[in-house]
Amino acid sequence: MGTGVDMESVAAILGVSVPVLRFLMCFIATIPVSWACRFIRRGRHLYSALTGALLSYLSFGFSSNLHFLVPISIGYGSMLFCRRHCGRITFFVAFGYLIGCHVYYMSGDAWKQGGIDATGALMVLTLKVISSAVNYQDGLLKEDGLREAQKKNRLLNCPSFVEYLGYCLCCGSHFAGPVYEIKDYLDWAENKGVWSPSSEVFRPSPYGGMLRALAQAALCLGMYLYLASRFPLSRFSEPIYQEWGFWVRLGYQYMSGFTARWKYYFIWSISEASLIVSGLGFSGWSDSEPPKPKWDRAKNVDILGVEFAKSAAELPLRWNIQVSTWLRYYVYERLIQKGKKPGFAQLLATQTVSAVWHGLYAGYIIFFIHSALFIAGSKVIYRWQQAIPDKVLLGREALIIVNMVYTALALNYACIGFMVLSLRETLAAFGSVFYVGTLVPIALILLGSVLKPPKPSKPRAKKEQ
Repeated sequence: MGTGVDMESVAAILGVSVPVLRFLMCFIATIPVSWACRFIRRGRHLYSALTGALLSYLSFGFSSNLHFLVPISIGYGSMLFCRRHCGRITFFVAFGYLIGCHVYYMSGDAWKQGGIDATGALMVLTLKVISSAVNYQDGLLKEDGLREAQKKNRLLNCPSFVEYLGYCLCCGSHFAGPVYEIKDYLDWAENKGVWSPSSEVFRPSPYGGMLRALAQAALCLGMYLYLASRFPLSRFSEPIYQEWGFWVRLGYQYMSGFTARWKYYFIWSISEASLIVSGLGFSGWSDSEPPKPKWDRAKNVDILGVEFAKSAAELPLRWNIQVSTWLRYYVYERLIQKGKKPGFAQLLATQTVSAVWHGLYAGYIIFFIHSALFIAGSKVIYRWQQAIPDKVLLGREALIIVNMVYTALALNYACIGFMVLSLRETLAAFGSVFYVGTLVPIALILLGSVLKPPKPSKPRAKKEQ
């Protein structure tokens, strides 16, 4: 009872519910659990699976592991018994189960009210089982004609169930990501590839990278706690918001989105520290002199890259990086027909899959449809920018600034739907600024189809090649 009272006191100080505090404690515990995994030479797969299951149980309860067993069984079963179609089977059935859990638990409402459940971890797990099955199905294909990602990630042999389970639950990395490939996990667990002890280049110490990620996490948590009380979402339904003018409302929408992102920056910084200290986040050495270790596999966000993006097209490369990579490899690129260039249809389909993955709330769907719109609009500005001759430097710089401002405002306008979730609240917030974040991207797309800039001339050397 004393422990419960203590947790309630700590939760009250942090301004979170007891279930969220319990989750945070288990989530932070992934760091020492992952650190211990470095010293396990045999049985690493079993350790990864058992610690992941234990942390899930402590955080969400026993039912969470039962939920996790469903997509795990679907994925592995299809790989064993129907290899030729295992990728497609796992994609649709695992996604269907995730959607069912989203609908049943209505997790978005719980998150808004300070609660938490296992659906967030199930989201990450769903991507893992799908990529494993797709890569195993790709192993049947001839290497000729495959994309680089397919060549790198395809599986020729089926992993054992313990290996597969270790990948799915590895030290709690399914809590919030990042998503990584099963082939990389197997190489790490078996000390192969960049983790090979026989490699000519020594393996780096993870402690510097881990401490940097923890310092970033502390900064992000401080920023979120400072801003959250000053820019609450509840303000959108208060009379004072309706009294403000257009620019103040637009500014408040910007600050609301800016505030919410620090929560995600904090979570992903913790997961980055966990993956770095395990060694799994190591992705090679830089080309600098002296070479520095790269931890790209652990990195899920580039904070400055998001907040100061020069183009909306940069955002998928800076925000939720590993999920964006997954969407590119397993949705976007696979919708492109051979010999044809990708277009708005592939982008919209990819963003729709991302929306459904998050949950069937109108706010999610509206956000991701808008993201396809404002990315397409940003590409129009970029094409105009590239068409300006180098000697007109001022004009090119002006369009760069225009694209940066457009990206920041369009992103923070659209993400209101991601935060409030309901259709009524989303449309009310959009309407309060006259749907500017919807109309401007559409106008840019239409203008881009009419005012097509000339293609920038290629250097003669490239033409001759």
